[in-house]
Amino acid sequence: ILLDKDGKRKHTRPTFSGQQIFALEKTFEQTKYLAGPERARLAYSLGMTESQVKVWFQNRRTKWRKKHAAEMATAKKKQDSETERLKGASENEEEDDDYNKPLDPNSDDEKITQLLKKHKPGGSGLLLHPHEGETSA
Repeated sequence: ILLDKDGKRKHTRPTFSGQQIFALEKTFEQTKYLAGPERARLAYSLGMTESQVKVWFQNRRTKWRKKHAAEMATAKKKQDSETERLKGASENEEEDDDYNKPLDPNSDDEKITQLLKKHKPGGSGLLLHPHEGETSA
């Protein structure tokens, strides 16, 4: 028995065996809340008090909620960044009105070549109609 400086009994934290923790975790996976009779049976089978089982479940639910909230926040950030990415992509499409318009058959090849370069990496490899006297290489 431990005593504090005033001679009163000092509360000690219980340490649970690996087997007890395993059984508590398995039970927690199945149900997050235990009713009185279930708690009594579990406590008896693990050699713990009902109060210990009750507090363990309270603490475990708190840990579970924090983890769940963190996962939800991470998922929301990921979704928000994906939304921003898609929004940015649609803004780029608006900037590219020239690219989305049908080509004018009378427009000059230089304009067409610039559009192709702008929208295709290394897109200079395509020459549509070489002018007379020019050779395509």
